[in-house]
Amino acid sequence: MNPISNIWNHPKTSAAGVLIAVVTMAGVFSQQGVTLGAAGSGTVITLVSALATALLGLLARDPSNAAVILSEHSESKDLRSGTTAKLGAWAMIALLLPLPFVGGCSGTTVAQDIVNWTPALESAVATLDSTAALLAPADAPIFTAATVGFDAASSVLVGQAKAYLANPSASVLAQLQTQVVTFQQQVNTSLLQATKITNTASQTHALAAIQGVATIVSAILALVESVSSKGAVAQMAADSTVKLAAVERYLDEGRAAEIVAGHYGEPVAWARMQVKRAEWNAAQAGL
Repeated sequence: MNPISNIWNHPKTSAAGVLIAVVTMAGVFSQQGVTLGAAGSGTVITLVSALATALLGLLARDPSNAAVILSEHSESKDLRSGTTAKLGAWAMIALLLPLPFVGGCSGTTVAQDIVNWTPALESAVATLDSTAALLAPADAPIFTAATVGFDAASSVLVGQAKAYLANPSASVLAQLQTQVVTFQQQVNTSLLQATKITNTASQTHALAAIQGVATIVSAILALVESVSSKGAVAQMAADSTVKLAAVERYLDEGRAAEIVAGHYGEPVAWARMQVKRAEWNAAQAGL
């Protein structure tokens, strides 16, 4: 029997085991210089490793969901192995489809994608501006102080995105890299400051408003990263003092996936994979 097909069909193979195998094989292929074709500026091998790692992260973070999936079919080993096979098939199909905001395309294409995000960014900032009125009187000043400067940062980022679309040169890209990291740092810092709000309802409103901005800034950051050199990404990471790991617990991945899905007109399940891959890429880059 083909050893690779045996991995998918073995009844004792868990979903996590399948993904570990995918990551392992991707690493081996990559070391041997096997690319299996291009996917944007990266390779299918890189995409295999990234998505499989993301799925492993999902399973590790929420094992109860995986248990529910398997328990629903506990009466049949064949069905359990079928569930694993479906997960594996879903992952492999995902590997062959484009990831809009982390795909790594030409500078002009990415610049247009960034500009396409700007109306959503402006809307998210406008929503954030009106959120203070929804908070308890004692909490509004904390929120306002945490989000001061968002309007200005948004305007600068939108302007630079349009400038990059008009002239996708290295110098304009450098300015865009600096601004998106600057805005990302403001957003990350504001998330941490918003957690100081003790009123539960106020904190929920505050974090939700900041989350909307954070999702879009993260999408733009992923786009900028996809057309940046390794040296430029290293500099972006050096300028990022508040890392994703410090604020990840305050982000709602489900809502982020809904925002991305709505923007690209795609299924939420697929958007969730994009969000996970963007997070993985950011963490690997030191952002």
